[in-house]
Amino acid sequence: MIAETPILEQPPTQIITGEELLAMGEIGRCELVEGNIVMLSPTGGPHGSIEANIGHELMAFTRPRKLGRVRVGEVGIYTRRSPDTVRGAAVLYISNERLARVKSSGYMDVAPELIVEVMSPDDSWSKVTKKLEEYFQVGVRVVIVADPEDGRLFVYRALTQVQVLNSSDTLTIEDVLPGFSVPVSASFEGA
Repeated sequence: MIAETPILEQPPTQIITGEELLAMGEIGRCELVEGNIVMLSPTGGPHGSIEANIGHELMAFTRPRKLGRVRVGEVGIYTRRSPDTVRGAAVLYISNERLARVKSSGYMDVAPELIVEVMSPDDSWSKVTKKLEEYFQVGVRVVIVADPEDGRLFVYRALTQVQVLNSSDTLTIEDVLPGFSVPVSASFEGA
């Protein structure tokens, strides 16, 4: 008779909330997906340049007009509660109207109108599509995906509605920021 060796079970993953993640302080680049921490690779120079360029252009447009706030730096946004999902947006714009509804002093609990995602080398389009789906479900109106590898912007207004802009094109977002206009090439300067 052969004795069965018990299979060692992995301890169950503890589901945490967005508030608990925030209380952990700086644990490295991560997102919270359905209560589980998902560690992400640090971004590289091109990612940072694109994030800064787009953030700068949006701030230069919105600040003098007092339209709302632009935030950069993997800003945490709740896309689901119980269990919590907190996604990190490279750049976002939120109008004064929506900003007035924010209750959380931690991660954003009101969807911004605009989010910019910058593709990293470890990103796949399937992961990006999942985030887009979550963003649209909570009320984000436009998501711009910047792809450093080919210098293009993908402007989504829904999962099935995308406009592809090449470096020679001009980015406008009339439905969120009427009058905003910037050459796509400006997004990738120095990247």
